[in-house]
Amino acid sequence: MPQLITGIQQVGIGVADVDEAWSWYRNTFGMDVPVFDDEADATLMKQYTGNRVHSRRAVLALNMRGGGGFEIWQFKNRQPAAAAKAPRFGDFGINAVKIKSPNPELTHSKLKEIHPDDNCISELFFQPSIGPTFWVNDPYGNIFQIVNDNSWFNKQKSSSGGVCGVIIGVSDIDESSSLYTDVLGFDTCLYDETGTFDDLPKENTYRRACFVKPQKDEGAFSRLLGGIQVELIQDLTNEPRQIYRNRYWGDLGFIHVCFDVNNMDELKESCDKAGRPFIIDSANTFDMGEAAGRFSYIEDHDGTLIEFVQTHKLPVLKKWGWFLNLENRKRQKPLPNWMLRLMSLNRVS
Repeated sequence: MPQLITGIQQVGIGVADVDEAWSWYRNTFGMDVPVFDDEADATLMKQYTGNRVHSRRAVLALNMRGGGGFEIWQFKNRQPAAAAKAPRFGDFGINAVKIKSPNPELTHSKLKEIHPDDNCISELFFQPSIGPTFWVNDPYGNIFQIVNDNSWFNKQKSSSGGVCGVIIGVSDIDESSSLYTDVLGFDTCLYDETGTFDDLPKENTYRRACFVKPQKDEGAFSRLLGGIQVELIQDLTNEPRQIYRNRYWGDLGFIHVCFDVNNMDELKESCDKAGRPFIIDSANTFDMGEAAGRFSYIEDHDGTLIEFVQTHKLPVLKKWGWFLNLENRKRQKPLPNWMLRLMSLNRVS
């Protein structure tokens, strides 16, 4: 059966200053290759932005070692709002983003060198189900987990790669997991554990289940994006809150996770059958300035926004105006590695 999704394309991060945030993410996570840097009106998202169209600037940046990128997103006509209370693990929404590393111990040491005077890097610890890992807090209150991963596209100077997963707070893991296992093709449960955990508030009881989808050579960007993990976390002690309650999509924090899609029409049919219909669908091609594609959104069982993108146009060498036209391409075949590696020439230091 063909793969409907082939990796995490990006995680959207709402920020107050794109340039400042992107500088921190380049320095810390090696997100230094821009796919697009675009200013426009977010016309199709107005049902999540107070029924008004707002202008925005968005930068999609990749780490060419492999993994998904960050879509760094800033309102241009309003001050983005922070959550009234700091999100807790288990609150409904994206709680944290998983960043891949070939060697978490080495990555921990490198990041301590980059941020010697900050308290943004936790101590390294051993999580039995995944091995050595640690947490990173950015200056804006967002949490990242560094995890071991063996699906790599390039060997480069960065000690870590891009996005390989997300941690999503849900009300019922059994009900929420069917979206990932039955519709999106996550065929393995890495762990499903209930109790207290050393890396989470010890006064609370949680259930955590992590579903994985290994990298397969299906989809134009499958080798670049690599394998993916979705960890669902359920707070069994507190009454969870909606992270984006009374706020707009695009406000501060993790605004969505975006999966790369092989066949949007087939995915739409599968989501309809699962009771998770597209709530937004650009239908044909939506222009992002230097890139273009069809995008859609669904909500999970608790209202977390999940985006899907089928890429139609991709800039490879911007200086020479070389773009890939993928609209009529058979999606199952990966693009040649050498072609994707050319995007490294767009690197921003």
